[in-house]
Amino acid sequence: MPTLTDVFTPDLFGTTQLTQTVNELPFVPGRLGQLGLFQEQGIPTTVAVIEYMEGSLMLVPNQPRGGKQDNVVDVNKRRGLPVTATHLPQRATIYADEVLNVRAFGTNDSNQAIESVRNDRMTTKRQNLEATHEWHRVGALKGKVLDADGTTEIIDLFAAMGLAQQSVAMVFATATTNIRGKVTEAMEKAEDELGGVPFTGMRALCGINFWKDLIDHAKVRDTYLGSAQAADMRGNPLDAFDFGGITWERYRGKINSVPYIDNDEAYLVPAGVPGLFISRFAPADYMEAAGTIGLPVYSKARMLEFDKGIEIEMQSNPIHLCTRPRAIIKLTRA
Repeated sequence: MPTLTDVFTPDLFGTTQLTQTVNELPFVPGRLGQLGLFQEQGIPTTVAVIEYMEGSLMLVPNQPRGGKQDNVVDVNKRRGLPVTATHLPQRATIYADEVLNVRAFGTNDSNQAIESVRNDRMTTKRQNLEATHEWHRVGALKGKVLDADGTTEIIDLFAAMGLAQQSVAMVFATATTNIRGKVTEAMEKAEDELGGVPFTGMRALCGINFWKDLIDHAKVRDTYLGSAQAADMRGNPLDAFDFGGITWERYRGKINSVPYIDNDEAYLVPAGVPGLFISRFAPADYMEAAGTIGLPVYSKARMLEFDKGIEIEMQSNPIHLCTRPRAIIKLTRA
């Protein structure tokens, strides 16, 4: 049977092998990840510049020459500010006693036992990172990305770029409210902001209280009565449905008891708009990653003092942004 030092081999815990493994592990994405709204790409730096011109934001690669740009600048109606990639590290420790004299079931190979323990740790950390990525994506949807505590701002695009968020109050509490008219108003706001940019449809992601008021409102129910879609309203009340040219769906997810989307709100999102949402991944703060294009997730390991185990670090360095934040319409219950 291999010794402890044989088990903790560089091949099992090298940066390249671990990074490849963690990027291949199955993960549980959030709804925005499932919808594939964000266009992902690696960048070679930890800072990117957001440039705003004619209602659209875009990322410009950071240039080291010419000094640091600390404030928003106006040049020929263009405004830009540097955005630093968030740094999301996590660590786990595998002690020698967890794998010493232990073999994988049905084998005589201790390496398989350590791989199993390692993968269990990495799977948990990867799921944590995916939940955090989704939290940042939802923040980009809202125009304000918050840290894990739900209050600390990472970036407020509206404040930074001098923009104002567009919203529509649905007034669900009034039974006679023309909900279809409210929906049309929201869609027109999004269309006006997009201008000539094509889109393929509209989707609204709803908090739970907003969702309940929507499906229970008389004007929405009456639309379906006597129609082929009436069965949809009699079915699962949590299923997505179409109304007024929009696909409505309830969004699930909380972090530290804070819902990803506020219970009383919804966000109308144009679908099929090229580059509307972007994700950029900066390199890890490892020597071997310096000067390379960033990956979504990295992992690295080192031996503990006196070879008593292995410490694994997993990290991601993302920037999640909406390039046209005013095209996302905030909907409120009241």
